[in-house]
Amino acid sequence: MRRLGSVQQKVPCVFVTEVKQEPSTKRDSQQFQVVATARVSPVAVDAQVHRAVATEKLDGTCCYVSVYKGRPHLWARLDRKANKQAEKRFKKYQRSHHGCKGFLWSVEEDFKPVPETWVPALRVKHHEGHPVPDEHGHIPGWIPVEKDSKQYCWHASVLDPDLRAALVLRPCAEDEDALEVAALPLANLLEQTLELIGTNVNGNPYGLGSKKAPVHLLVSHGALRIRDPPPVDFQQLCSWFRESPEGRVEGIVWHCPDGTLVKLHRHHLGLRWPEGGPSLGERAAVVAVGSGEHGVDRKDLFALLSALSGRRFSRLTDIAAAL
Repeated sequence: MRRLGSVQQKVPCVFVTEVKQEPSTKRDSQQFQVVATARVSPVAVDAQVHRAVATEKLDGTCCYVSVYKGRPHLWARLDRKANKQAEKRFKKYQRSHHGCKGFLWSVEEDFKPVPETWVPALRVKHHEGHPVPDEHGHIPGWIPVEKDSKQYCWHASVLDPDLRAALVLRPCAEDEDALEVAALPLANLLEQTLELIGTNVNGNPYGLGSKKAPVHLLVSHGALRIRDPPPVDFQQLCSWFRESPEGRVEGIVWHCPDGTLVKLHRHHLGLRWPEGGPSLGERAAVVAVGSGEHGVDRKDLFALLSALSGRRFSRLTDIAAAL
């Protein structure tokens, strides 16, 4: 089974999109929304999307495992954004030119500072030694997650710095209908991007954990494949999201044969998210974190899940009650 593509840039919609001047179904304060048309995008057609692997799009925050200080390390997503003056200039240009083509940035002057450890994402274009912003005026990038970081404490909660391992949610090898919570060496995840989901991420649409017992997990991008996905057809996809039990997902990401990624979000179809109980939280789950690795005084997520190792739960969301 080939490893599917990593997410280093914003993923485009599988359909050609258009802007409608109506309240967004995604952001309450936004008075417009980007919606899909029925036409498959040229990028998707050229990448042979009809031969792609369809996977669940997860509602979390993007992470990356790469080397830092000579060892495998978890990195958090941090996009470098324009300062207020440059952002105003950029938006004014977009309105007058109906797009951003031709807009000139000064990376040194127009962008907010970032920590010295920040690095631009892979495949970010460079000009004269400086990373070039994308069409949204952002420079995608990464920052290493430090053990005692307050800003990235939920990222750090899925790590065991002594074992150099991370808590990962993945399909169960013995049961295709179930999920497995496992502790994997960071070395096994090198150069993968993953989604951090859980109690304190994006409003916790999957219902994981609680304020008293927060639960956060990493999921490798492309790990959750959609069984019997609908064809890339506007009407059939609309019906699948509305009517299929498997359609209770935030969206689909297609991993094309040439490595291109394209997506479809429920909001592209004017559908709300979350809607009902997302299917991920309803799936059975097995805990396989291992035991005997942690001191009796430890109360972190690794130690708590280790105590549950070997147990099977009828729903992923039920794990929190046993912590």
